[in-house]
Amino acid sequence: MTPPETALPLDPNTGSAAPARLPASKLTLSEALASARETKALIVGPGVLDRAPEVFRQQFPGRRAVVVADDASFFVAGRAVSGSLRQSGLEAHPPFLFHDSNLYAEYRFVEILVESLRQHDAIPVAVGSGTINDLVKLASHRTGRPYLCVATAASMDGYTAFGASITFQGAKQTFDCPAPRAVIADLQVVCGAPSPMTASGYADLQAKITAGADWILADALGAEPIDPRAWEIVQGSLASALADPAGARTGQPSAIAPLIEGLMLGGFAMQWTRSSRPASGAEHQFSHLWDMEHHTFNGEAPSHGFKVGVATLAVTALYEVLLERSFEKLDVSAQCARWPAAADTETHVRRIFATNDFLATAVTETRAKHPTPEALRSQLERLARGWPALRARLRAQLVPHAELKQRMKRVGAPTEPEEIGITRQRLRDSFLRAYHIRRRFTVLDLAVRTGLLEESLDALFGAGGIWPTYTPQTRST
Repeated sequence: MTPPETALPLDPNTGSAAPARLPASKLTLSEALASARETKALIVGPGVLDRAPEVFRQQFPGRRAVVVADDASFFVAGRAVSGSLRQSGLEAHPPFLFHDSNLYAEYRFVEILVESLRQHDAIPVAVGSGTINDLVKLASHRTGRPYLCVATAASMDGYTAFGASITFQGAKQTFDCPAPRAVIADLQVVCGAPSPMTASGYADLQAKITAGADWILADALGAEPIDPRAWEIVQGSLASALADPAGARTGQPSAIAPLIEGLMLGGFAMQWTRSSRPASGAEHQFSHLWDMEHHTFNGEAPSHGFKVGVATLAVTALYEVLLERSFEKLDVSAQCARWPAAADTETHVRRIFATNDFLATAVTETRAKHPTPEALRSQLERLARGWPALRARLRAQLVPHAELKQRMKRVGAPTEPEEIGITRQRLRDSFLRAYHIRRRFTVLDLAVRTGLLEESLDALFGAGGIWPTYTPQTRST
């Protein structure tokens, strides 16, 4: 196995830990790579693009290659990769290029690539960022072959993730499929990516803070236990990866190297658990909701990271309201008495999603997560008993809303919903709607099950809240 290269070593974590908080010591890329189930080699460093033939031969001996890219990524790196493969003597199929200016991770593009791959047996070499990687990941799986990924930007955490996030039948869905066998990230290419792409990746990585808080919550209330190894992989290096947003914005290698490493580590944790839980919480439910609602702004869909970034601020704000509550004094019996029957909840879901093409998804996911009164009582009693310690753990995990917002500004990412075309009323509605589209337990479930979601939203969107009820002039990104 080729040892990973990195321009910035990952030092041991010497920070303090909150009471009862899981340790999150930093891992080297080599240590984290050992936890990956599919990815066998990760090469990160300056000038490593020309190592593509070497990596390909090591991982796919005797096979021929086909570069898959779009017009932009082929110009940035695909042409060089294709040329180096041929010059090294590797047999290569002519590159496959997507020319559609509206290319995105949608199932019809997977079908186009699958049809092409079935004409030969070459191993795909995905050259690009999120869209290209997800399309190649699923198409490779559908045609029964592994693939190699050449990352061109620090724009998202999906490079090394198990599963591909693809829009299918109107809904954003995660299709089970293996991560790439190997990943190459040339820092000279990645540092030269457009700054909005880097800002998007930074925002996506920062979302691991609230995703971690949601996992702490789910673990404490018996919904989903924390996997210590996955936790360590994601959370151990998170602070250092996010330490220099201004440097990331200007493409400084000292900032980009730990950022892309952090993004790769998130994917390894998802490989380890076969789930996006280590890297995805309520903030991703907002983003998926807006994807499923086919949201566009200024004629195009905002980037995944920008949607997740705004949602991370929203989720953090909700946490800050709820952390002021005294749940140890919660009237569990009264809340259980108010809990709606599953049939009534389904009627509500069918009403609020009646005009959406993902109604069936919302119904299915809500059914899966709706607890019986007995299960609700057990969970709320557990919350009341353990709230002081749980609150301490959550506060230790979370970063204040104001600080997150400043980081986002320094990296050049949107901080207000209007900057991605979401009105404040729609953002408020998204808290209510995002709850229904995924069965994963998050802070939204805490707010709903304690009967405090509407009251919390009144605090956030009322006069004096983070998003006052007036609607400011819409700004573009």
